[in-house]
Amino acid sequence: MLHKNTNIGKIAFFGVLAAGLVLYSAPAAFAASDVVSKYDTDKDKTLDLAEVKAAAGAEFDKLDADADKTLDTKEAKGALGKKDFKAGDTDNDGTLTKDEYLAIVEQLFKKADVDNEGTLSAKELKSKAGRALQKLID
Repeated sequence: MLHKNTNIGKIAFFGVLAAGLVLYSAPAAFAASDVVSKYDTDKDKTLDLAEVKAAAGAEFDKLDADADKTLDTKEAKGALGKKDFKAGDTDNDGTLTKDEYLAIVEQLFKKADVDNEGTLSAKELKSKAGRALQKLID
């Protein structure tokens, strides 16, 4: 038998829906602050370009499976899309050197740094450019 007060059912449904949305969005919120904590060497709760480039350089080395000091599209898969890979491959040789990779990192850093302070907060890392940057450093 249905309960006469259907508002209770609606409240329960929307409560469960809201809880699901919070749980679904929470990892993204925690991820940005985790990235800041992980690479923030000066402990100012932001990432500057030097900290980001150091992390990106280490990530490049991890991605370079064949240790030839370049990334091909297979090695960069998941970190960079084909379009971004091609745009970053300034010498058009089908690979990215560490310098080319770090140039992409710097471009994304500048796009994510919307307040132009020269540092990225966890909030700025949640932007489209910030999320793309996270893929290149972590």
